[in-house]
Amino acid sequence: MQRGLKNILCCGFIFLIAISARAQSAGPVAAPAPASQAAKHPLLMHETRQFPSDLEVGGELAGLPRGTTRYITRDELLALPQVTFPVTGDTNFTGPTRITGVRLEDLAIRIAAAPASAMAVAICDDAYRANYPRDYLSAHHPVLVLNVDGKPPAGWPKDSQEHKYDMGPYMISHAKFVPSFKILSHTDEPQIPWGVVRVEFRKESTVFGSITPRGPRAAGAAVQAGFRIAKQNCFRCHNSGSEGGTKSGLAWPALADLAANSSEDFSAYVRNPVSRNAKAQMPDNSSYDDATLKALTAYFQTFHATEKP
Repeated sequence: MQRGLKNILCCGFIFLIAISARAQSAGPVAAPAPASQAAKHPLLMHETRQFPSDLEVGGELAGLPRGTTRYITRDELLALPQVTFPVTGDTNFTGPTRITGVRLEDLAIRIAAAPASAMAVAICDDAYRANYPRDYLSAHHPVLVLNVDGKPPAGWPKDSQEHKYDMGPYMISHAKFVPSFKILSHTDEPQIPWGVVRVEFRKESTVFGSITPRGPRAAGAAVQAGFRIAKQNCFRCHNSGSEGGTKSGLAWPALADLAANSSEDFSAYVRNPVSRNAKAQMPDNSSYDDATLKALTAYFQTFHATEKP
């Protein structure tokens, strides 16, 4: 019995040596490619929803007419290259949290018509929108979250504010968010929506074209500062036509009217919304100083009817 065991071990050792020698003769084994360098084969997109958890995608998709909607199942997303990391600075989580998901940049490689130039737009079930232009994608590498602490959406914590809303089917987060710019008293903010149901890949010129300042003061420094702030902040909940979020119900023209007719009321609304509307859901911007509020006011005034081209 001992001799038989010794022979087996000996043969196994010789076999391992042979395998090692073959591996060495074939050259070093390549390390796994980073997610962003993974194979760029197209991702299957379905014409109809397969499961309630499917991610809806649209905008400008590879090989499809502009405006087409398709669906990707959760399992298909899980089959893509994943990144996993502990969360740092995401206010959606109240304690140590580890998330796993797919970088929006990598999703763009698979399905966007122009992955190198497309911006991403995440649309939530409450009509909130988070915009990810190319400079944001390059600076922060946002991730479409699939698992939180190894759990699917059914096991995710509730929202961090009222603790009663499910944060699935998808959310977006970052490994660690470090602001990449500051304009007056507005600091680059993390775009971390939850309740994400749709992701679009779009042209920045189209999305932001609807809120580009107009009129004789459009190129002014204050107006341009207000424009950049509004792109990241106001546009998430306030729409301009078919672009932007509609969660607020207060569209761009209404904000322009308020800014033109009463700059004091406009500033008060931006800084402390409930001071002007007790039912306002908009978070306050108490950190905005007077110069920032003046820049936003000047920007929105360019959309008022009294502003001549």
